[in-house]
Amino acid sequence: MASYDYKQRSLVSSFMITLFLLLLQFQVGTSELQQNYYSQSCPRAEEIIKQEVTNLYNEHGNTAVSWIRNLFHDCIVEGCDASLLLEAADGMESEKASDRSFGMRNFKYMNTIKEALEKECPLTVSCADVVTVSARDGIVMLGGPRIEMKTGRRDSKESHAKVVDESIPNHNDSISSVLSRFQSIGIDTEGTVALLGAHSVGRVHCVNLVHRLYPTVDPTLDPDHAAYLKNRCPTPNPDPKAVEYSRFDLKTPMILDNMYYKNVLNHKGLLMIDQQLSSDADTLPFVEKMASDNGYFYEQISRAIVLLSENNPLTGDQGEIRKDCRYVNDS
Repeated sequence: MASYDYKQRSLVSSFMITLFLLLLQFQVGTSELQQNYYSQSCPRAEEIIKQEVTNLYNEHGNTAVSWIRNLFHDCIVEGCDASLLLEAADGMESEKASDRSFGMRNFKYMNTIKEALEKECPLTVSCADVVTVSARDGIVMLGGPRIEMKTGRRDSKESHAKVVDESIPNHNDSISSVLSRFQSIGIDTEGTVALLGAHSVGRVHCVNLVHRLYPTVDPTLDPDHAAYLKNRCPTPNPDPKAVEYSRFDLKTPMILDNMYYKNVLNHKGLLMIDQQLSSDADTLPFVEKMASDNGYFYEQISRAIVLLSENNPLTGDQGEIRKDCRYVNDS
């Protein structure tokens, strides 16, 4: 009888241990990013985001470029948590106020997307996932590859304004420091070169160009292109609020393709960091390969975008799901 009781207790104990491990595994699994995270809680979430991105692109084509920049600026600063979207309120500084955020726009349309989601599934889909999925869909609108991305991020309850400047590389930084910064979040040299290919679309304000044009033209710039840029930026002291800019790419300005790398090799990169890609021994081979093979560029930017989008997200019970992407929820 004693032996029977002992066996029964052993079986119960083994069962409890197994159950505990299964529950632990389930908890870990549900707190991580995953494909189709909202399949049960908000089945149409990604469809809604895609539709809103499409509608906004048809009305304001530059929004698609903004979504890519949002992803970069949000995820490289302490992780993908939509802290970028927070407005200054209740003593909180906004990351948008940083010089690194100069020229960023279309933030108001992030809330357009969020409002559509709130109507369908209140307090379910995070702003951090809106940032990520809108970037994915924006890339497609710009003719780029469809990238499979995981969801399940949650939103930060605080801004990271104090560390923005040290987190986001400056366009005048050395290539070595830029590579080091991306390496710190798990993106290698090849991936960093691919991410800079996002400069295939969008534009640069003259504020960020004139140091290469005045008082003398940067000798690494193609002379004819420099003349064009001086026409676009006729003064060494442009008004930051004026609409004075140049497109990164004059041939396919709204298509995400490998023309960027061809421009860099032809000394037509706009920013110092762009032009350094062709003079650095570590990055030049990747630039040359991407310039000659658009498919390879798409493969590498897809890989790098995924790595960037999964940088240090809040998951599980961390953070919150904001109702309005501009403000933390009321306590």
